Amino acid sequence: MTYDEVGKSPDAAVLRLSPDELPAYLATQTFSTRPFTDFMRQTFREKKLSQKEIFIRADLDDRYGYKLISGEKQTLQRDTILRICLAAEFTLGETQEALILYGMAPLYHRIRRDTAFIVAFCNGVYDIHDMDRILRENDMPPFLLQDQD
Repeated sequence: MTYDEVGKSPDAAVLRLSPDELPAYLATQTFSTRPFTDFMRQTFREKKLSQKEIFIRADLDDRYGYKLISGEKQTLQRDTILRICLAAEFTLGETQEALILYGMAPLYHRIRRDTAFIVAFCNGVYDIHDMDRILRENDMPPFLLQDQD
């Protein structure tokens, strides 16, 4: 395997690696020390959305939102990350990656509330108030209150 094959999809290359090929692969890659921050900022840029606009849509204090994205603040509330992903109009795949990079469990279709989020992301429901309505109409807990410190 040549490492030029990696291109835009390193995941495919990693899946084909043998343990013996790992050191050579690692030597050719650049790894971020802040993968969540870098991923979020890059995705915001690709979507041409400002962080301030996203935090307004997510109903988050912008100072708190900036600190979350930069890693200066942490949250244990998965809903906070989901609010940001909805407000930034992330795809389901982008949302799953954001959750994993933040150290949280990805959405799982066998969990009732997660299924509602999966359906919302797949159908372009990006307004947090619409998402809250969907959750309430299906007898699920709405978004948790913000944990803004």
